[in-house]
Amino acid sequence: MSALGLIASGGDLPKAIAESARDSGREVFVIALTGSAEDWVKGYPHEWCGLGEVGKLIKALKGAGVVDIVMAGKIGRPKFSDVKLDWKGVLVAPGIIAAARKGDDAMLRAVVDTLEREGFTAIGAQDAAPGLLVREGALGQLKPDAEDEADIAAAFKIVRTLGELDVGQAAVVSEGLPLAVEAAEGTDAMIARIGTLPKHFRGQEGKRRGVLVKAPKPIQDRKTDLPVIGVQTVRNAAAVGLAGIALEVGGALILGQKNVAEEADKLGLFVIGVKP
Repeated sequence: MSALGLIASGGDLPKAIAESARDSGREVFVIALTGSAEDWVKGYPHEWCGLGEVGKLIKALKGAGVVDIVMAGKIGRPKFSDVKLDWKGVLVAPGIIAAARKGDDAMLRAVVDTLEREGFTAIGAQDAAPGLLVREGALGQLKPDAEDEADIAAAFKIVRTLGELDVGQAAVVSEGLPLAVEAAEGTDAMIARIGTLPKHFRGQEGKRRGVLVKAPKPIQDRKTDLPVIGVQTVRNAAAVGLAGIALEVGGALILGQKNVAEEADKLGLFVIGVKP
């Protein structure tokens, strides 16, 4: 089997994918995006590339014998006027910039299309590291009650509507009332906003209520940017009094599932995979 080409930016997901793939016996070659990727990449064969160094990126992947590629991690939308382009970047930039005006998912699809035209096969994180994928049922000991299940259903409807507009992948609902929806700020910042709401809107430690739901956008190419949670997400949800977290089965990733389950049990939250 050829090496997996991992185009890595920031956050914990790229490292988790690399570790999972290597543990399964597959070699991993990392394209570390300058300004986003982190030092863990030094433990793998790698090449640092700027966002506009498309030619360098393609040459490095082909030199490593890569066929399958996966993109993972957090990266802010670039200011294209500041991106330094190599010869290949100059050729493909107009199409990517045009796609970016249509939304983040359109931009990512344009990047994937560019690489696939070079002969690579883009795969999703769920294919590169299937052990991270959400499965049906509760991850820890706690489960949602009837009120939580109603909030889960309402939040899934909100997330699906947001996703159709290419807005976000997460929402929080408490006793039928939407408390927050995710946009460009990301999940952690969205959860933090709940802590600024009046206490009668939200739960408290010892009387938790409200559910965070994360699910992919209906328009989303699942080769890129599936929703992700980890231990810190559980801690953040607990800090603002939420009762639990629900994720779409097969449509989200959990980093460190054992640790997430243990933390959720310790803090008194449920984490569950649901078919919406």
